[in-house]
Amino acid sequence: MNFDPTPEQDQLRDAVRALGRRYGHSYFVEKAKSGGHTTELWHEAGRLGYLGVNIPTEYGGGGGGITELAIVCEELAAAGCPLLLLVVSPAIAATVINKHGTEEQRKRHLPGLADGSQKIVFAITEPDAGSNFHRLGTVARRDGDDWLLSGRKVYISGVDEAGHVLVVARTEDSATGKLKPALFIVPTDAPGLEKSRLDMEILSPENQFLLFLDDVRLPADALVGESLDAGLPALFAGLNPERITVAAMGAGTGRYAIERASEYTATRKVWGGRSIGSHQGVAHPLAHAAVQVELARLMIHKAATLYDAGRDLEAGVAGNMAKYASGEAAALAVDTAVQALGGAGMTTEYGVATLLGAVRAGRIAPVSREMILNFVAQHVLGQEKSY
Repeated sequence: MNFDPTPEQDQLRDAVRALGRRYGHSYFVEKAKSGGHTTELWHEAGRLGYLGVNIPTEYGGGGGGITELAIVCEELAAAGCPLLLLVVSPAIAATVINKHGTEEQRKRHLPGLADGSQKIVFAITEPDAGSNFHRLGTVARRDGDDWLLSGRKVYISGVDEAGHVLVVARTEDSATGKLKPALFIVPTDAPGLEKSRLDMEILSPENQFLLFLDDVRLPADALVGESLDAGLPALFAGLNPERITVAAMGAGTGRYAIERASEYTATRKVWGGRSIGSHQGVAHPLAHAAVQVELARLMIHKAATLYDAGRDLEAGVAGNMAKYASGEAAALAVDTAVQALGGAGMTTEYGVATLLGAVRAGRIAPVSREMILNFVAQHVLGQEKSY
């Protein structure tokens, strides 16, 4: 494996870092507390080409891969602006449509996803089934040439900011009578689709919603792909990019927290004129957190490299491990930073406690640490499936 980034990747990282720092964590917090969105940052990132780095050039993108998109996610988070919709729209929706959508769907949606003028969010999780697509209750049925969707979805990010939502439903296979997954591109203003905002204990400018679909009528071309056979591969196409970019966002958040704490502990003097960072009781926890974040970054790089090389099975293992490692490292880094800063760590001014909810959620979503351990036990260690 080559650990040296290309010159283009170095330039991308530097440019995104500069953009993120121009906005900074105070911008992120102000938008979250006021009920606003990071619209200005999103549109500027789109105009500069950062949102579409993984989208083919023929549809207005940069022609790169998930490696490049992970860089964007990480560097914005490292500047204090962890944008969840980067995971949902460019990583999941754009990948699914590019790999498994029709040519008409690619032409219709990818340019807007690339320049930031369009957002497509993702809806798989349900109140009863969670993310277990074998048990999904959202069902799509034929009505002439149209489709009718009915069901419920929960913890759906950014519906109020998006023009469309990519809904995972189940359809009946006419040959076998069995239900099989299918994905539909649904306008967020479609009749029969209602959203209810969820109150979350997470400081974020991106909101979570409960969706109700009551016979939402869709034209035939809302189905992703040429036929129902595209459903399962399309669903899986979005999972590895999701895990890798979530992991990158977590690693960036961990870097941000450690940087903030290190700046403080290197200059804060209490006893005998020495900085508090000179004491091992302060320095060692921060160093330990920095090691964990760097280890997570290595696994993220491995997972993205494997994915972009088309080695999907290996990327699945590495992506899950990266997501696990990053979730743990980010939570450790933010908690350690708060502790190192003492009372200052709990203030809005110092900008670390504002991330506690987000990094805690990173150990749960989009797949919990326990389900990742189940995956590793089964697919890496050869253990019997436990669920």
